[in-house]
Amino acid sequence: MINKFRKQNMASLFALCVIGILLFTACENEMKDINAIENIKAEEAVDLYKDVKIIYSDSAVVKAQLTGPEMKIYHDTTQGKNNNYEFEKGLQIIFYDATGKETQRIRSDYGIQRALQGITEFRKNVVINMADGSVIKSEEIFYDENQKIYYNSVPITMDFKDARGSMQATSFRSDTDFKNIQGENMTGFYLPSNNSQLPAFGQ
Repeated sequence: MINKFRKQNMASLFALCVIGILLFTACENEMKDINAIENIKAEEAVDLYKDVKIIYSDSAVVKAQLTGPEMKIYHDTTQGKNNNYEFEKGLQIIFYDATGKETQRIRSDYGIQRALQGITEFRKNVVINMADGSVIKSEEIFYDENQKIYYNSVPITMDFKDARGSMQATSFRSDTDFKNIQGENMTGFYLPSNNSQLPAFGQ
């Protein structure tokens, strides 16, 4: 009688365990399905473009040309990335003056434009080439569209044209033409030319 009772209890316990495992598995599968649906929704909120080429113009005058192997546009439904333009595989922007002559170009391994904030971030191997041969290098540079300035808070190197000088700083702030550069803890050297005793970076 006791053995029969034990067998019945063991059978009931086993049945409960099986039911519990099935319920847990069902819940786990349901959570996976929910996560998959959320991922699909997130993907639907992003437009992906390959081999991008964008021309910026004003009154029929070309101001800049942006190129990149890939661009993602995040829409309002994507929380935290609303209206962002992301370049995970890098980008290059070439700027032109009113006559169509190239003034500078900037390229980086990663970039993102935060349209709502008016901020563009260039990250990883950022290089700015000026028309006169001057070069700026850093791991990140930000562009503030509203204030029309470039800035960062990490080390930056500025090499002047004709190898006449090189400056380093722990951070910097500059106008868009790089004619008025303000650097923190700036060090380096500059060899003045006969025409000017002051650096003419970006000119």
